[in-house]
Amino acid sequence: MIHAPRSVEELDLLASEPCNALVETLGRLDGDVIVAGAGGKMGYHLCLMLKRGFDILGASNRVIAVSRFGDEETRALFESQYLTMHPADLTDAASVAELPDAATVFYLAGRKFGTSDSPETLALYNEVMPALVAERYAGAKIVALSTGCVYPFVEPDSGGSTEEDEVGPVGDYAVSCLGREAAFLRSSEVHRSPLALIRLNYAVDLRYGVLVDLALKVSRGEPVDLTTGYFNCLWQGDAISRTIRSLDHATAAPQPFVLNVTGSRILSVREVALTFEGLLNHKVEFTGTEAATAWLSNAGKSRRLFGPPSVSEDRLINWVADWIDHERPLLGKPTHFEVRDGKY
Repeated sequence: MIHAPRSVEELDLLASEPCNALVETLGRLDGDVIVAGAGGKMGYHLCLMLKRGFDILGASNRVIAVSRFGDEETRALFESQYLTMHPADLTDAASVAELPDAATVFYLAGRKFGTSDSPETLALYNEVMPALVAERYAGAKIVALSTGCVYPFVEPDSGGSTEEDEVGPVGDYAVSCLGREAAFLRSSEVHRSPLALIRLNYAVDLRYGVLVDLALKVSRGEPVDLTTGYFNCLWQGDAISRTIRSLDHATAAPQPFVLNVTGSRILSVREVALTFEGLLNHKVEFTGTEAATAWLSNAGKSRRLFGPPSVSEDRLINWVADWIDHERPLLGKPTHFEVRDGKY
């Protein structure tokens, strides 16, 4: 049994632990690996999982973390694990042109929050920026992070949207994310670059995530809005492992590899909040009623390829409750998963 992390150090180790199958994937790579947007919420754990996997192999492949790295604490974190850092502004063509060569690229960059009144910001970060990176690494194998928000709302009884379903983005942010996918698709088709598009919702690493949002509301006595009454989520370590292992399946456009990365179940906000009520010994208050639909993804393809997640939703809920109950550190970055108009 995997024990619940009790510190940030334990959390970092568990969320970046490479499985044997992932190490086998890395053994098939040549050259260095770029992680663009490494300063975000998943970047450090992804970089560290890659490095630990290469260390197990005794390989010389470098993991090059690309970000602005304007925060001293973030730089120190990467330095502590001897990860190679390359500060860069990915919105600047000259800066992108100077990025190191690499045969493999993970693209995690983007912008979501604070963009509801700034369509030009969404376009710059979610459409122009990925186009620059895609062209800089024309011919390289690219795994690009996207979002389940490119699908339309569906009913819980549907089981969630599959990779074969038509997209139907709601709101400017989701439209811009589809633009990000399009940027990589165009480059992949022109240059025959192997591409994997990862539609993620939602990763949880105990310091942030939809489960953390719900647990905090319960523990603080804040009402839980039921309007967006259903969701998916996945342990961050599993989300990262599936993202990396998608390298084995990347194919060039017009038929790239597309994968929903999320948990095995559709969860009820009401039921999860009531579970937290018992675990945290705080009475939960509800407001609103469940809408008939939500952003929901079907992860059947992921399970067929990679097996079930190593951490179930029930275990993850217990881990989050324990983390919140002991007042361990948080990132202070709510997901706003309950937003239904796509404006962030």
